[in-house]
Amino acid sequence: MNLDHVFKKTKKALRKRESTTTVPDGLLCRCSRCKKPILVQEVRDAYYICPKCGGYFKVRAYERIRRVADEGTFQESDRELVGENPLGFEGYEEKLAAERLKTRMKEAIITGTGSIDGIPAALGVMDSRFMMASMGWAVGEKLTRLIEKATTENLPLILFTCSGGARMQEGIHSLMQMAKVSAAMAKHHAAGLLSVCVLTDPTTGGVTASFAMEGDVILAEPNALIGFAGPRVIEQTIGQRLPKGFQRSEFLMEHGFVDRIIERSELKKVLADLCRMHDREYCKKALCQLVDTEIQEGAKKNPAARPALEQKESGSAWEHVLAARRADRPVGSDYIRALFSEFYEFHGDRRFGDDPALIGGIGLFEGVPVTVIAQEKGTSAKDRVKHNFGMCQPEGYRKALRLMKEAEKFHRPVLCFIDTPGAFCGIGAEERGQGSAIAENLLEISRLKTPVVSIFIGEGGSGGALALACGDEVWMMENAVYSVLSPEGFASILWKDKKCAPEAADKMKLTAEDVVAAQAAERMIKEPEKLTIQNMGSVLEQLREELRRFLKQYTVLEPEKLCDRRYERFRKL
Repeated sequence: MNLDHVFKKTKKALRKRESTTTVPDGLLCRCSRCKKPILVQEVRDAYYICPKCGGYFKVRAYERIRRVADEGTFQESDRELVGENPLGFEGYEEKLAAERLKTRMKEAIITGTGSIDGIPAALGVMDSRFMMASMGWAVGEKLTRLIEKATTENLPLILFTCSGGARMQEGIHSLMQMAKVSAAMAKHHAAGLLSVCVLTDPTTGGVTASFAMEGDVILAEPNALIGFAGPRVIEQTIGQRLPKGFQRSEFLMEHGFVDRIIERSELKKVLADLCRMHDREYCKKALCQLVDTEIQEGAKKNPAARPALEQKESGSAWEHVLAARRADRPVGSDYIRALFSEFYEFHGDRRFGDDPALIGGIGLFEGVPVTVIAQEKGTSAKDRVKHNFGMCQPEGYRKALRLMKEAEKFHRPVLCFIDTPGAFCGIGAEERGQGSAIAENLLEISRLKTPVVSIFIGEGGSGGALALACGDEVWMMENAVYSVLSPEGFASILWKDKKCAPEAADKMKLTAEDVVAAQAAERMIKEPEKLTIQNMGSVLEQLREELRRFLKQYTVLEPEKLCDRRYERFRKL
């Protein structure tokens, strides 16, 4: 009998004793981000998010569907559709068979229809366990059939993407799926239907360069890798290390290609809200209800019941300028919070970047979905620097136009809040086409087939303001100003002395009263003395009343009639 190590704690004995301790299979998993072991059940309960570091685990397709679709509503389509080996690639059929056995899936995507909070939708969910969710013929065909079904049945389309790109073993047949699926997406868009793409980790290659970036709304999970070429390929090509965060969701949003980054816990609610806000029938019902309520309340309303604002002298034009510039004056985000519920901000121009000087998105005005766009100055000194004092870059104007075109597609009214000293002037702004961006807005808004109202809440400086103020009506707060140039700039150009700004303000006829008299604005909203967030209640009530009237009057017009009226509005000036 070997009695070695019985009475002594040697290293050899300790190693033997440690090796006999095992964890039952399936009890623990390891987070790829913090590298710590976690109970599998904890991860499942947290929607596959690490409870220790917040890192995201990959989620299987059927699990995603279970979390998003209402229980018992998902009906899978084309379950048995599988691809072949078009190139006769050696070992490919065996590889597919092994993947099917391992994942219990026929292909890398699950498609079908179901309900999200009671709203019927078409769902397509990719699963990276199957050949890295690469897109071959079968994936492209299943997607195309799903999109065609969504188009035929007037369904919103929700796609969850993750992919390593094209299926190399299928060569040109794989490449053609990008064009095929994109053509189906174009038909879905042309039918005026909503598509939402949710980008998950990783979304790369041909999937990124096709349907993943073609949604009306593009959402992303936090820290997901999103790009065309993979980071390793880029590093090898350029011979440089990539910066931290490159090609991650946050990077994509900062550069204008992702609307929002969404936590998994919020996903179902956000998708349901977006489907409702983009549903034409829902919008029509909400508008009818708003009109009916307005008629009923109007009959009961006593005009004397509204608190009368204190009568005050209008003051000089320069005093209006100073009032419009006051740091404690309500800014765009204050009006958004006060007037709209369920506001979803969207980011980016889908070309270059996201401009913090302009906030845009969708909100509910008394139940009616509207697109809201606001130039944002900020409140604190730090906030004002972050928002560039409300001076938009080209990306801001392009973001605004993108949101307006999306509103046009869904016949949703557009509300613009204007507060800017003017468009930002700088080297970068000129390089990226500041003048071109403003010009494009003027051209496109003139023929936009949905109602547009612009409200001046502070400064309205030149083309930087006009780029959002060429719609159906313009309203001005009592102390707002609207001019061809700042009084200081006007005085400098004409009199070579910016100290003459007060006299210039008077000559420029830039007050709300002056602008309404010139027929460049339709309404003036009365203000209390020194308007602040605390005393803006009367202003909000006037705005609500005017917005109800505007929606009632303009949403019933045919698109051609709307554009004709808009043309005549400017033609007479």
